[in-house]
Parts: sequence; structure tokens; C-alpha cells
Amino acid sequence: MALHLSDLGGEAAVSAAERSLVRRIATLTVELERMEERFASDGEADPAALDLYSRTSGNLRRLLEALGLQRRARDVTPDLRDYIDARPAA
Repeated sequence: MALHLSDLGGEAAVSAAERSLVRRIATLTVELERMEERFASDGEADPAALDLYSRTSGNLRRLLEALGLQRRARDVTPDLRDYIDARPAA
């Protein structure tokens, strides 16, 4: 969740609806990764598991599109006083 929230400009820049979507995105991502691990350890996937994986991947893509797939810029420029204070003394 933290990575997606960061992509959206940080916790303070995210609406409640966006936070809700991020929770669902994180859940689907984890479940897809668990399925991928099972496919790898079993050496194959049965048709029903592949169907579920495919449908879940599609739902994840739709949620990501609803949220917006590009990162939002946020101002990370330090305040001039903070910059001066952080410089080592000469």
C-alpha cells in the first residue's frame, strides 16, 4: 500500500476513495503473487487456477486504471533555510 500511496503523491494527497482502491489493489496483488508462487512450486497450473488468475489479473488492471497508472509529482524541494542548515560548516 505504501508504494501505491507514494505514487499518488503521499498519504495526505489521497482521498478516502483512492485509499479504498489502494487496499483492494494491494490485496489482489498479494493473492496473485501467492498464486504465482504455487504455479512455480507445482511446476504447472490447472485450467481452473489459470482462469481465476486471469480474471483476478484483469480486475487488478481495471482497479489500477481507475486509480491512474502514472505517478503524481510532489514537491520534494527543500526549504532554503533547511538546505542551509543541513550543509556542513566550513
